Amino acid sequence: MGFWLANKRTSQQTNFIQRFDPRFWTVNFPRPMMASVVTTAPDALRVDAVFYNSDDLAGLIWDSEDTLDHPLLAYETSRDYARLSLQFHWRSSGIMPLDQVNGPTLTIEGRDAAGNPKSWFVRLWNYASGTPTDATINLEFSSLDGGFLLPGEADPVHPQDIDRMFISIIPPDYDGAGTRYDTPQIGWVEMSKINADGGGAILEIGDILVPENGLSMATGYDDSFNQTPERLLRSIRALGYRGAINHYVGMSHYFRLETNGAGLYVSLSVPRPGEEFAAINQPCTAWHRDFVTRAEAMDFTVIFSLSYELFDAHCWNNWKQRAENGQPALTGWVPPSTLLSPARRPAMRYLQAVARAFTAIARDAGAAIQFQVGEPWWWIMPEDGRICLYDAAAKAAFGDALVSISDIRGPKTAAQKAMLDMAGAMLAQSTADLVAAVKNEALGAPVETFLLAYLPTILDEAAPEAKRANLPVGWASPAFDILQLEDYDWVIAGDQSATQRGIDLATERLSYPMDRQQYFSGFVLQAEDSFIWANMVDAVAAARARGTPDIFIWALPQVARDGFTYFQEQEDDMNAFDDVQFPIAIGSGATVSPRFSTDIVTTLSGHEKRNSDWADARLEFDAGPGVRSEEELRTLIAFFRGRRGAAKTFRFTDPYDHSSRDMVDPPTPTDQFIGIGDGNQSRFQLVKNYGEAGDETETQQRLITRPVPSSIRVSVNSTLVSNWSLGPLGQVVFDNPPPVDAEIKAGFLFDVPVRFADDQLNVSVHSFLAGEIPEVRLIEVRETP
Repeated sequence: MGFWLANKRTSQQTNFIQRFDPRFWTVNFPRPMMASVVTTAPDALRVDAVFYNSDDLAGLIWDSEDTLDHPLLAYETSRDYARLSLQFHWRSSGIMPLDQVNGPTLTIEGRDAAGNPKSWFVRLWNYASGTPTDATINLEFSSLDGGFLLPGEADPVHPQDIDRMFISIIPPDYDGAGTRYDTPQIGWVEMSKINADGGGAILEIGDILVPENGLSMATGYDDSFNQTPERLLRSIRALGYRGAINHYVGMSHYFRLETNGAGLYVSLSVPRPGEEFAAINQPCTAWHRDFVTRAEAMDFTVIFSLSYELFDAHCWNNWKQRAENGQPALTGWVPPSTLLSPARRPAMRYLQAVARAFTAIARDAGAAIQFQVGEPWWWIMPEDGRICLYDAAAKAAFGDALVSISDIRGPKTAAQKAMLDMAGAMLAQSTADLVAAVKNEALGAPVETFLLAYLPTILDEAAPEAKRANLPVGWASPAFDILQLEDYDWVIAGDQSATQRGIDLATERLSYPMDRQQYFSGFVLQAEDSFIWANMVDAVAAARARGTPDIFIWALPQVARDGFTYFQEQEDDMNAFDDVQFPIAIGSGATVSPRFSTDIVTTLSGHEKRNSDWADARLEFDAGPGVRSEEELRTLIAFFRGRRGAAKTFRFTDPYDHSSRDMVDPPTPTDQFIGIGDGNQSRFQLVKNYGEAGDETETQQRLITRPVPSSIRVSVNSTLVSNWSLGPLGQVVFDNPPPVDAEIKAGFLFDVPVRFADDQLNVSVHSFLAGEIPEVRLIEVRETP
């Protein structure tokens, strides 16, 4: 397995698109309004919008620079629009018509001829033919003028340095005053027959297709609402991901809203004309119908994920989980989200209605219905450990069992444990009701259900009783079909021991076998933390080693931002290795040839310049001298056939160097330094150092990937320890991370991974009996942990 953080395209496959390709337009807008964009044909798109205030405004955007796609898939940056024309057909309903004072305007942002930042405001009606809601629009950028009345107010556009342009979409009675509508206003725009012509009409675009990598992708609507589903699915497939797409429907963009006093709150009111569902808004509905239909056509399945998290500003106050002092549960996002109380029936009925809407979308598309309850829990205040079990509905449900839990951390009394068990039962019942609503909405179609649990919080060692509330036994198999586990705090820290302990505990508590588990590896919140990708790849390898059948990368926006490209090297490195020993008796007589690669250049003056290409020697052996009898010759031939010639690697004991202590002496726990503890890292690679002690410039470090397991001795600060296990390719994995500044050392015997040099073995019994020694060349194979 390997990965690459690609920051730009170099020699990779490319293709060409027409500039203004509908797939690559985006939308954006301020809250509380909502909008989405989908493609409806190769040359057409549609925007759906819902307006709550008289100053709501959405923009339909074309960017000259593609900052959203993976660098290997992005279209080329071109800011020169001179000699370029754009034509399209415009239809609209429920928005300001083209001919009005504030009608749709093309805002062009860039720089003037002097290089000064400038924006131009091009009234589309000045370039339209047709009616205010059904017109053909022609834009010649070299002769385009901003301004309302032409030619009197003409402001000529400088077309050679444009950053982006966007078309304004506003409600019919827009006035800029921000007056709240009694009922939301629904509108849409269609642009069809989109055509670019002239100089710069064609753009180069990345067109790679990474081989299938055995992983699946996770993404979410809150991060992708502004892009077309076709664009997202193109990226997922091109980057090698297949199977299911775990799609979080989000917490801040799917809902319908209704007015209550000065606020807007999530709504289950009767849908208005142009709306399909009571729980989710029409832009969200249109986007997800397109997403599921396209995913199904590309052989993806979509797992709809719904959490108990909701944008705080639009959540009814009595739906929120609360701490004992009445403080609402709030996440660290800005602006924050809150958590719905499993004890509050209206809140749970609302979630069920949301789940029904997304289920209906999958059902209507004829797609597989897969539904995930994502990270349902009672919120724990991260700063002080207060658990939010004290909203009015929860306190009423606890009744006489209600006690104070000021901090979830540490030991708990019998009464506190009983209350936590009750909280867990409430949570489990709420998820069961949610799953039942999905199955009811499926109308008899098969439903596969998933539970996503975030282990670092649920199984925090400082809060051993938290699992009573947040990993309740009511979730035990067969409550769900699949248990999904994620652990990104541990991944970020590189603490794979914690991951293994957490998965073992969750498996024991909920009884889902490994073939009914899935794993989520991620995520990298900030671009400057790109080191986490390596930890995520290690976590993927560990999940595969556990036998996890499906592994997801979380999430697509970060994959695209950082250029993360994951691939499997060769067939599978582990499949090409036979964990068998070369016949010892034969190998003990082998000759060895350590080999380096050095470039030597002789200058005109006769001086040499030397450059060493390899940091470590590559070994070659000739095992021929070890063959001393016909029986050993037959053993060699059988072993050669078993490895299929040079196809598979195997273990070989170097008779001259196979110990951490000197070359062949019995190992001790302090032979080789392998790392310093930092309080987080639990995995350390076995190495052997060669050269003069204290001279780092001459020391060569050799990775030991095939130690003899029974020979390994490990010490921490020179004390022999046993709280570790042997991971893949010579990695020592501690049960708990060694403390900060602890010195980790190890002693071991080891073998060399080698292969036969050739696919042909030339041996003859007669030649052998005549005293001719066969040549049996073995070559060391470099392995990367």
